[in-house]
This record gives sequence, C-alpha cells and structure tokens, in this order.
Amino acid sequence: MNNISEEPTNQVRLDSVEDAIADIAAGKAVVVVDDEDRENEGDLIFAAEKATPELVAFMVRYTSGYICASLTEQDADRLNLPPMIAHNEDARGTAYTVTVDANTGSTGISASSRSETLRRLADPTFSADDFTRPGHVVPLRAREGGVLIRAGHTEAAVDLARMAGLRPAGVLCEVVSEQDPTDMARGPELRAFADEHGLKMISIEQLIAWRRIHEIQVRRVVETRLPTEFGEFRAVGYQSTIDGMEHVALVAGNPEADGGEDVLVRVHSECLTGDVFGSRRCDCGQQLHASMQMVQEAGRGVVLYMRGHEGRGIGLMAKLKAYQLQDSGADTIDANLALGLPADAREFGTGAQILNDLGVKTMNLISNNPDKRAGLSGHDLRIVGRTAINVDIHQDNIKYLRTKRDRMGHNVPGLDEALGDAGE
Repeated sequence: MNNISEEPTNQVRLDSVEDAIADIAAGKAVVVVDDEDRENEGDLIFAAEKATPELVAFMVRYTSGYICASLTEQDADRLNLPPMIAHNEDARGTAYTVTVDANTGSTGISASSRSETLRRLADPTFSADDFTRPGHVVPLRAREGGVLIRAGHTEAAVDLARMAGLRPAGVLCEVVSEQDPTDMARGPELRAFADEHGLKMISIEQLIAWRRIHEIQVRRVVETRLPTEFGEFRAVGYQSTIDGMEHVALVAGNPEADGGEDVLVRVHSECLTGDVFGSRRCDCGQQLHASMQMVQEAGRGVVLYMRGHEGRGIGLMAKLKAYQLQDSGADTIDANLALGLPADAREFGTGAQILNDLGVKTMNLISNNPDKRAGLSGHDLRIVGRTAINVDIHQDNIKYLRTKRDRMGHNVPGLDEALGDAGE
C-alpha cells in the first residue's frame, strides 16, 4: 500500500492518512487542514457513529462549538434534511441543512444530547421522525465523490468515515486559536494542538492523493475500431465514476504484450482550439497528431485523450478569457493567475488508472512536460523513458512555447534556434 504521509506542507509536519483512518475507526478524533488558499483552517473530525459525550465535550471546548454532521446526499434526503436556505450565499458553498436534535425530550444542547443526535444521524435505522427541528446539530450535505469533487472539510469528514469502514457520516468543527481566541487556529498552532492532545493531523490534499491512488475511478464502457489518417486504432472509451467525465484511449497493437513493458504512451490533454480548430496559439494539435503517428510507427502504444483538461484544466471559456489577457501582453501563466485560476489545474490520476486497465506496466512517455511524468507516478506505473515531440515554431506560438520552457520547465526542441532566427 502506498503511504501518503509525512510530506511537509508549508513546513508543518503531517501524519499519514493510514494512521488517521485507523484513529477514526477506533473512535478517535483527527485534525484535518485545508489549503491556505481556501479557508486555511483545521477542523476536528470524528466518525458520527462513534460520537460520545466525552468526544463532543472535547470538541466544544477546543472549537467554535458550531458542531456539524456531514452526511451523504442520500442520507440527507432519507432524513428529510432540506437546505437551510433556498439560495446558498456561503462563499465556499457549504451545504447547510435545517438543524436537528434527537427527539429524546432533552434540551439538545448538552454533550450527551448532541452525541445522541450525531449517532442517530449516522444510524440507518433512524428516520426523519426521530428528530426535531430546529436543533443544536447542523447537518451538512457532502458532495457525491467526496474530496475528489469538492476539496472541503464536509467531504473529508464523510470520506474518512467511509475509508475507516464506518457509516459515511462525520462530525466536524473548526479549531479555535488559543493564542487569539477571536480567530481560528492555523499552521504550526494546529500542529502543536494535535501533538498536545495526541491527535493525528492530515491535510485534505493528502486525502485526495490517497483516494486517487487506492480507489478505482474509471470504468471501461466501449471499444471499437477507429481508422484514421495515421492508421487504424482500437478506440477504448472510459467514464469516470467520480464526475462522469468521458475519456478515450487510442490503442495500437497490444500494450499487454511483453508483460506490458516499455509501452509508447502519450497522455494528451483535451484542447478544442488546437486539436479541432487548428489554433496556432498552441502546439496541442501538432502534438496529438505527431503522437498518433509515432504510436502507429512503433506498432504498439497508447494515445490517451483526457477530457476536462481544456486550458490546462481551467475550462474553455476561461481559456478564451486568458487569450484576451495574452493579447494584452500577459503570458500563458500570468493570464491564468490574473483570472484567479491556477497555472495548471490538471490531474493525471484518472489517466494512470486507464493505463493500468489497458495492461501498461512501464512506459516510454511521449511528452515535453516534466510535470506530466510526476503526475503519472505512484499509480503502479513506471516511466522508463521520455520521448520529446518536435513541433513547428512560428510567430503565433513562440511566446507560448518560450513560457512553457522558461517558467514550466518544458523541453521544447528547436526553440533556441527559432528565437535566434526571430532576433530574440
């Protein structure tokens, strides 16, 4: 089992996901931190079915006390927990529902009462009639697909409970700073808090990485013959079980031959403007066609077409807006950042699982992008070589290619010569 662990984030030590899962299964709480560009806070989380008065009292003492119970959409519907408000204006899109108490006749506010409410929310034998509204526990609706769809504490709580073999229902609340009780705890203070109380501390980023490595996220849907100008391929269609995105692998020969070793592979990111419209702003269409030709000439290989990667993952409309900014002088990276978007939002874990399904074990990767190599590692795949792609360099794409080389570390064969010819 791959161990997603002990990787420092902003110099703060994190524990392993495996250890956190074990503690959740044992009825303990863990601290989960999110990205500093998001809330940059840490939540105390434990499984709802393991709720005890002592755990709830501990949570109340060290957090804001606004205790939430994260549930799947199905359980929220079963318990008749509609959204708290028709039009959610929360900046992070947290899906609050109506508040509840267990209808035990108590006030509902004590640690004992809230622990009973939390256990009932996790127990499928209880129904909507077993709760009163409003109450002192705030249920949340977690997105289907968990942290792979929405990287929030709501989804992390459900994922951790499920990964621990428990009912998919978690309890969460933000840890308050002891240094400044008017604010939330962050960074090193969260680490110190976790150490003081013997708690494991992990990040949502770790959870995402763990799930991408350990869970099957794609299913093979169809395969058919696809003759092209470069030769005949076997087109194998896949669909993500997480977000429904469809991907296609163009296969030449038998990748599983020779034990799946040394397979020529291109993982190509969707680019409507370049692949279909022939845009000269980028080299995407050239790389796609060159890869198809190379795989056919090799007689064995895969061209994997990853959809949802438009504009390095920012989407078609955002990419066109980035083009506007590039026309005003920004480069391809700064344009994305100016739109409040990452320079590269792609992930290749789904692609790695498709390659595994096709029988690829080791590959010669057709790519000029070193990050693509890193993105495919850790998924029972080994990259034994990398083959660069030669593309035509001209006035419309030279700045783009120079940015990819200078700021993203890409290998761009012939760029120095082209820059010299252009007098740069």
